[in-house]
Amino acid sequence: MTFYQLIFDFIRRHRRHYLAAALMLCAVAMLSVWIPRKIGRLVDALVAGQLSTGSMFAELGLILLMGLAIYFLRVGWRMQLFVASYQLGVQLRTDLVQRLCLQGPHFFQEQRTGDLMALGTNDADAIELAAGEAMLAGFDGSLTLIMVLGMMLLGIDWRLTCMALLPFPFMALAFRRITRQVHNASHAALSCFSQLNDQVQESIAGIRTMRALGLEQRNARQFADLAEQAAAASLRAQRWEAAYEPAVGLALTVAGVMTLALGGYLVWHGKMSIGSLTSFSMYLGQLIWPMFAAGWVLSLLERGRAAWQRLEPVLSLPLSVEDHGSISSLPEGEIQCRDIGFAYAEQDSAQAALQGISLTLPVGATVGLVGPTGSGKSTLIRLLLRQYQAQQGEVRWGGHVLSDYRLEQLRSQISWVAQEPFLFSATIADNIALAKPDASREAIEQAAKLAAVHDDIMSFPLGYATLVGERGVTLSGGQRQRVAIARALLINAPLLLLDDALSAVDTGTQTRILQHLRHARAGAGAGRTVLLVSHRLSVVADADHIVVLQNGKITEQGNHATLSGNQGWYASQWRYQQLEASLDAL
Repeated sequence: MTFYQLIFDFIRRHRRHYLAAALMLCAVAMLSVWIPRKIGRLVDALVAGQLSTGSMFAELGLILLMGLAIYFLRVGWRMQLFVASYQLGVQLRTDLVQRLCLQGPHFFQEQRTGDLMALGTNDADAIELAAGEAMLAGFDGSLTLIMVLGMMLLGIDWRLTCMALLPFPFMALAFRRITRQVHNASHAALSCFSQLNDQVQESIAGIRTMRALGLEQRNARQFADLAEQAAAASLRAQRWEAAYEPAVGLALTVAGVMTLALGGYLVWHGKMSIGSLTSFSMYLGQLIWPMFAAGWVLSLLERGRAAWQRLEPVLSLPLSVEDHGSISSLPEGEIQCRDIGFAYAEQDSAQAALQGISLTLPVGATVGLVGPTGSGKSTLIRLLLRQYQAQQGEVRWGGHVLSDYRLEQLRSQISWVAQEPFLFSATIADNIALAKPDASREAIEQAAKLAAVHDDIMSFPLGYATLVGERGVTLSGGQRQRVAIARALLINAPLLLLDDALSAVDTGTQTRILQHLRHARAGAGAGRTVLLVSHRLSVVADADHIVVLQNGKITEQGNHATLSGNQGWYASQWRYQQLEASLDAL
């Protein structure tokens, strides 16, 4: 969709507001062009001595009433128009956020957070102004121009009108060049603002790292450079926008001089009255607004068009994982991975993240997934979550391929805890109840106890009402992981994915959490399938089935007793970790 298609489609859908504003503007324009005509006739009557004092005050009172009517009508059309135009900003920001929420990890690996934030702020504002201020000024200016020229041409003198219009073709040529420069400068200014926004976002997110490495001054210099670039780009855009005013002023000055000379000549020879020349001069003054409006409209439209060129590709970019599923029922049953193969875009096909993975997750079973770093464990988790789509083979749940389910239904049946969990700037209770906001306090506390974090929470002065700060900054790494585990357990989904979610807790806390999980599965949580991904083999030692991944392939599988008795990677890693644990205990 082009920028102008977007604007006209929005106007069509909100035509009632725009039509009401247009009617009010028509009334304003008619009153505005009638006042100079009225004043001209009043001057001629005064010169001819045909106007009494009472009649003069009556005429002046009528003109005053017209001015008041213009004032209230202008207030009215602004309210009508901006009620509609602000909705475009709401629509664009809503569409952007909804689109971002549907995109997968691959999209965010290629996009910068600051740039996406700028699209929802500055760029959306620029498009909103184009739908509001630009449409308003364009309609008002065009209508005023037509009616003023009509009165000048038909009501005053066609010769003066033709003389006044002579400089305007040159002004149009100047507008054409200025408009092209405004578009380029606006696009550059918006891009510079995005870079500045991204720098601020990264600086705040990484403030602790910068302080630890003593990079404050270097970061400040980088920010200053970007701020200067953004200021310079905005100044270039403003400089070109300011060029509209001299072009208008020069054209109107030349037109005023030429019409005054011709009008004086006509009055001197008795071919025009002083009142008519006065009216014409007032009409010529009223042309200032349509000319300024033309420059303003072009400036706003070019800013909006430049912003849409940045926003539209993000809105129209295909989803990294399409949601075309037709099954709206909830998935249930065992999960089967059949000859799964997957490679990231930046990987060589010969070094795929997963190759020929065939695996079954029975209902109610606990399956451990282990292997060295980079073996493909987290990638398999992401395929189960449909953050990525398998390029070879298929994943089935309850006999249906995952892509047959609607994403909303699929993900509602999965609880996932990442290795680096994300906590929102809210209370601990709100973070635990994130996916189940109507959960009772007892249910929240029970989930926290299962995650072995209840005692930690109660040690805070405010308990569950403690604010965790942005990204959970006030909590330790282990506490953040356990709050995330409590959040996943509260949902009580049939599939629980723990992606190295115990890496930041000590072995004692780890043992308590695993015991709680086993008890929950034996009780109310029976039937829940658990997939445990971990570098610590002690986490998966009690699993019903253990799978070893190396270089994206399954190299071993079985229970702990079987694997530890073999001479493979699992056995050697188990002996090493047991030795390490015994040395730590000394």
